[in-house]
Amino acid sequence: MKPSTLRIGYRYRPSRLAPDYDAIVIGSGMGGLTTAALLSELGSKVCVLEQHYTAGGFTHSYERSGYEWDVGVHYIGDVGTKTRTRRMFDFLSDGKLEWAPMADEYDRFYVGDKVFTAHAGKQEFRANLVRQFPGEEHAIDEYLKLLSSTGGALSAFAMGRALKPWQQSLAKPYLKWKTPKVFFRNTYDVLSELTDNQDLIAVLCGQWGDMGLPPKRSTFMVHAMIARHYLYGGYYPVGGAWKIADSIIPKIREAGGEVFTYARVREILVEGGRVAGVEMQDGHRIACERVISSAGVDNTFRHLLPKSIVEQSGYEQALEHVEPSFAHLGVYIGLNATAEELGLPKTNYWIYPGSDYDAAVDAFMEDRTAPFPVVYISFPSAKDPDYLNRHPGTATIEIVAPAPYEWFARWRDKTWGKRGEDYDAFKAELGDRLMQTLYDKVPEVRGKVDYFEVSTPLSTDWFGGYQHGELYGLAHTPERMQQDWLRPETRIPGLWLTGQDILTCGVTGAMMAGLLTTMSMVGSRKMAPIMKQIYG
Repeated sequence: MKPSTLRIGYRYRPSRLAPDYDAIVIGSGMGGLTTAALLSELGSKVCVLEQHYTAGGFTHSYERSGYEWDVGVHYIGDVGTKTRTRRMFDFLSDGKLEWAPMADEYDRFYVGDKVFTAHAGKQEFRANLVRQFPGEEHAIDEYLKLLSSTGGALSAFAMGRALKPWQQSLAKPYLKWKTPKVFFRNTYDVLSELTDNQDLIAVLCGQWGDMGLPPKRSTFMVHAMIARHYLYGGYYPVGGAWKIADSIIPKIREAGGEVFTYARVREILVEGGRVAGVEMQDGHRIACERVISSAGVDNTFRHLLPKSIVEQSGYEQALEHVEPSFAHLGVYIGLNATAEELGLPKTNYWIYPGSDYDAAVDAFMEDRTAPFPVVYISFPSAKDPDYLNRHPGTATIEIVAPAPYEWFARWRDKTWGKRGEDYDAFKAELGDRLMQTLYDKVPEVRGKVDYFEVSTPLSTDWFGGYQHGELYGLAHTPERMQQDWLRPETRIPGLWLTGQDILTCGVTGAMMAGLLTTMSMVGSRKMAPIMKQIYG
């Protein structure tokens, strides 16, 4: 496979733009592509503008030295049967996106010197927990009841975000009735009322890296969403994460739209109090009365809009109630043997220094030589049954770990790949520590590593456009999840939001945000035919 195969999208040039568009989408992450595809299905000509060299946001993949890695899609849940999530992916991709199941033991948790596991299937999940924690059956059953009770509430919460303010006021009693008391509470507090077994709480929160907040800082609502999402196991897109964007873009093109790469937006234009289009980095202006930002709330209101507009519309004050999520390190490893030869699993490894996740985070933030509070290890080539057809005789591993953006801020104005020897040395130090963690847990790969490179929060900034290297947009704190202004329709006529910041984190959260944004824009009546196609 040539590297250009993974460069999805059409390179931006002013001369390549259509004479006019019905909508402009800033950013080609899952939320942006979903919104663009659904609008296209309704007959709109949509222009998607992506500042990176390839489309897909955190669903894109990249190649280096004969290896291929994903950058954000490590596993997806809820796609093994005809669930709402699977039906949505099938609709967007015209059924071309295939999914490979991971192992029944899809997550393994190393908590200090103890090892625990999560197994696919609701009954299997319960039985496995009971085996690991005899005597905790009641707590486990009560936990599963809580997860079940949040299902309808999550749907109501999402639909509430799509309503107009006056509709929200009318629906407020119903939404309150549908919201469990635990919904916006602190995750740890909710679980500690079920059990005082700290290891059990640690295992139940073992996927906290999927939202970027440890249990004493996160909201139970998002914890429950993630736990429910993976209750029936994890899946990986056959052919690699880049297949997601590659399978969706044709729907946009069929309606006359396009996805442009190397297309950095300098400013969202506002004239006469409403959106008038965008100005590109090269100074070219694209006129359009509907602009959808999938660039993140922080980018949209602090960098893409004139400050006077943000202040006049009240967003300057609203932004004080939200904060960026954690930044992260990534290590991308290429091996000169196959996953089968090395015995690499279709299981994710979560490695923790102990069961007090919040204390580990605090220690690491104060002292960078302290143990990483979490190290996540993924084996993408083992998960993808098509990998060896593209890269025979090889395997890949990915490591993800948190790292404060502030550690790297002094190099932020330097060019990627040219940040200096001090930066490279710091990056190598952190990378070597993470590689030692890998060798400790997967010793069979020692001597088989042919290539590895380290990415920092500045890589997320450079390629993803996130100003603080944040992995999940806005932090999923209880306060953030109760901000009613985080919704598709903004106070600025013609400007809409989509992506994980208006709903919840992850590929599926951003995809469902795209559905909400489209519904908010066109109304439920126009969306009815699409909803019928997707859900019957």
